[in-house]
Amino acid sequence: MCGIAGFCNRPQNWRQGIEKMNERMYHRGPDAGGVWANENADVVLGHRRLAIVDLSETGAQPMQSASGRYVCVYNGEIYNYKKLRNKLIAEKKVTAFRGTSDTEVLLEAFEAYGVRETIAMCKGMFAIALYDRQTRRLTLIRDRIGEKPLYYGFVNGSFVFASDIGSISALEGFNNEIDTGVLQLYFIHGYIPAPYSIYKDVYKLDAGCMLEIDAPYDKGEISAYWSVREAAKYGQAHPFKGTRKEAADELERLLKEAVSGQMVADVPVGAFLSAGIDSSTIVALMQAQSQGRVRSFTIGMDDEKYNEAAYAAEIAKHLGTEHTELYISAKDAKEVIPKLSWIYGEPFADSSQIPTYLVSRMTRQHVTVSLSGDAGDELFCGYTSYSSIERIWNKMKGYPYGIRKLCSNMLTSFPLIKNNQILQTKSYLLGAKSPEHLYELSNAQEASNLNIALERSVYPYKHNQQPYGDLQDTQSRIMLMDMEVYHPDDILVKVDRSAMAVSLETRVPMLDKDVVEFAWTLPIEYKKQGNEGKLVLKDVLYRYVPKEMMDRPKTGFAIPITKWLREPELRDWAEALLDEKLIEKQGILNAREVRRIWTDFIENGNWRIQIWYMLMFQSWLAGQNGSRQICGQFL
Repeated sequence: MCGIAGFCNRPQNWRQGIEKMNERMYHRGPDAGGVWANENADVVLGHRRLAIVDLSETGAQPMQSASGRYVCVYNGEIYNYKKLRNKLIAEKKVTAFRGTSDTEVLLEAFEAYGVRETIAMCKGMFAIALYDRQTRRLTLIRDRIGEKPLYYGFVNGSFVFASDIGSISALEGFNNEIDTGVLQLYFIHGYIPAPYSIYKDVYKLDAGCMLEIDAPYDKGEISAYWSVREAAKYGQAHPFKGTRKEAADELERLLKEAVSGQMVADVPVGAFLSAGIDSSTIVALMQAQSQGRVRSFTIGMDDEKYNEAAYAAEIAKHLGTEHTELYISAKDAKEVIPKLSWIYGEPFADSSQIPTYLVSRMTRQHVTVSLSGDAGDELFCGYTSYSSIERIWNKMKGYPYGIRKLCSNMLTSFPLIKNNQILQTKSYLLGAKSPEHLYELSNAQEASNLNIALERSVYPYKHNQQPYGDLQDTQSRIMLMDMEVYHPDDILVKVDRSAMAVSLETRVPMLDKDVVEFAWTLPIEYKKQGNEGKLVLKDVLYRYVPKEMMDRPKTGFAIPITKWLREPELRDWAEALLDEKLIEKQGILNAREVRRIWTDFIENGNWRIQIWYMLMFQSWLAGQNGSRQICGQFL
């Protein structure tokens, strides 16, 4: 895990510029840093290194291929690099390697097989910048699901890219305006979905895509080399034919292979253990393949409604791991809040970012790499919302869309409906034209009725661009939506930024290419029956952990943020950020609407998730403006 950066056509003070970008993402790679520039410095690459494989200088970046044609900076891991290395030697493409790093294998494979062909063979998480000195082409590549971040765009006419958006904004002369057009999407989701960022002319490269840009580096071309939507469509067209037990057998085999490959490192490796199905499965498979005791980590809270630490300790004891837990207080969590805008670099408002940072910080004291159980819900139908959408859609779909849409428009305009939140929601959702549209509206409904941002336009993105009905059943269609947007732009962002803030590499075995593609071949009844989800995944887990040990309500990775915001310390912080005069002066949010929503919460107890979204936006904006007064009490 590392950080990469670079730019084209900024020859003046180029070394100072790239070193400033590197410095801003020091936390992503505290072990070493390097820079490279071509002959006239119109292409400059930077790298910060967190040494995981080949800790010697032979693994340092930027790295050149043996011939000198290719130069690469790269963030991530290629888990099957040893197979690729053996293939290169067996086919006499390479006679010998200088070191043992996956970066060197990547470079030689690019030269031997070509860029697209090599990426198709790679299993891993990665953000790659590859410069071809022969053609003068710069290629940016992001992994299939989007585990590793990669921003790109233009600053004062120069093409730039980085793992951290803060590295781009740190460039001297950066004056890109805030893109207020993304704020409607932000206040719907609590994050800014790809390809957008908070700044104009700066974007996120979509998962499974590569960007190629040639001299004079003024216009790039983006293409997809892999798509989760196409993988899902192919999987349903070629369904698994075996029994559910046979499906569990194959899933166990694939997960064990993925876990084994992701445990490879030249530094200590552990795993997060939250006591849920997903992380318990990963830890169980790690311990089953480990000669020693696996290190597992969890955090607990004094509030029992948010605490799973006791269950995690019980599972760890059963599996025989070397378990570490840390009980956190409200004070511990509150101290993280001022750091969030710097950690994420743009507004991001999944409040579980706080415990994720805390468990990452504790874990980093013991290991350098931690495996995570993320993606089980999205691949194996774990969220209760999937059943809710199916149930609502089944009640609606018998009525023609035109009639439902007309009724929705009429009902939502009635004063009686407007003043009743439940009736307003039902009337709004009545206008859905498909299960996907219903899911989109269910997420957007509250935000669409709140005039938080002064800019009211909604940019096109995957949820309102993709065709409906690509998959056969309703719940699979909603899972696909989450895998395209929510998982890469929320879950993976939260884990990557929180962990990398403390220089911890995280790996996600369930996002192994073979596991993902196999999951889409499984019939929905192998994943969910009634209200119970993740059936086939549980079948695997119960081979290692007794079923009765896991039979309990799902707690989730949450904090009592609504309680804390009503207590003096955080309330004062929030009141300062949401000050009506301050917001009017900023001219981005609707000051009266913000005050109305906040007052409704404080006086009437009506919580809206958009309150946290507003606070995270204002906290980020305060950091951009160099303000220390608003957050001063926390710094």
